[in-house]
Amino acid sequence: MLNRLLNLVKKEFLTLLQDRQSRIQLVAMPVLMLFVFSFAMTMEVKNASLGILNEDEGDLGVRFVRAFQPGPTYSRIVTFRSPSEIRRAVDTQEVLMALHIPRDFSKNLMSGVPAPVQAILDGRKSNAAQIVSGYASLVATSFTEELYANRTTGAVMPNVETRFLFNPNLEFSWFNQPMLLILLTQMIVLLITGMSIAKERELGTFEQLLVSPLSPIEIVAGKTVPGIFLGLAEGLFIFVMSTTVFHVPFVGSHALLFWMMLLFILSTSAIGLAISSVCSTQQQAFLGTSLFMVPSMLLSGFVAPVENMPTALQWMTQLNPTKHTLKAVMGIYLKDLSPLDLSTEMAWMFGIAAGSLLLASWFFKRHAQ
Repeated sequence: MLNRLLNLVKKEFLTLLQDRQSRIQLVAMPVLMLFVFSFAMTMEVKNASLGILNEDEGDLGVRFVRAFQPGPTYSRIVTFRSPSEIRRAVDTQEVLMALHIPRDFSKNLMSGVPAPVQAILDGRKSNAAQIVSGYASLVATSFTEELYANRTTGAVMPNVETRFLFNPNLEFSWFNQPMLLILLTQMIVLLITGMSIAKERELGTFEQLLVSPLSPIEIVAGKTVPGIFLGLAEGLFIFVMSTTVFHVPFVGSHALLFWMMLLFILSTSAIGLAISSVCSTQQQAFLGTSLFMVPSMLLSGFVAPVENMPTALQWMTQLNPTKHTLKAVMGIYLKDLSPLDLSTEMAWMFGIAAGSLLLASWFFKRHAQ
């Protein structure tokens, strides 16, 4: 039995490595997507343009404008002369946000009454607009605190200092790279296992496989092993790149990370085989793997927090291996979580992997008859 299984695994590896298109998919595409996603898929706001219309003639209005100096967030500041210029600049996306300082701004501040400043943002870029709005509020609060400190009683206004645990500087790559470790590994594993049986059917060699001495369980195992090995190799490459090239800290256990990724790759391989078992062509298999991969990413908590989803979708995410693996990998990378801390995720992942393998075997037996 072992000899038959090893021969099938060897045959699968040779099939993958001898095909030029497969080599490109396994090597070039993940490397390209790693660098593209690392630099392009970011929620940080940098080099945005800020527009300012200052109708106040007092000194405080000028000082408030100076508080918004060009920096990482705002690399360019545009000065307006009328409200109509603000509308035109926002419409043409010349600026992401515009500040309208009224004529009585300095007068109101000196009198101790509220001095509102209008912030006009481009709602077409909702995420970036929220981030920029928060930055503007922070600058305005800092300006007000500095203005009123020691003005009357000599008492300094309370100052709230914020500290971010596990990611002090809010580096988006510290969140992005662990997620890419999961997504790119999942993509490679699904491409390998999702195409394997469909490719046999398309080439007309599936019947030869069925009449061989291999049992259905051995065939499923032999189709799964190459995906596991190549998925682990892909994950190792991305891990090394994230810690060396992108300088993402890793404070957890390498053995625990390997175990969680192994469970994830095992469940993903089984899902890919289940999809491939019901498909007659590689095109159908590709569409099937894509149909699984996109919802898997959306329901993982990467795009939106799971807590914000409807209750029914929250229950569905429990069957999503990407969701549990993302939580585990992020915790191992930045928080040094222990196996006890991840016992719930490991239990879910073990159950999903076992259930997926049983499902893949059942699909294979059913469609092989």
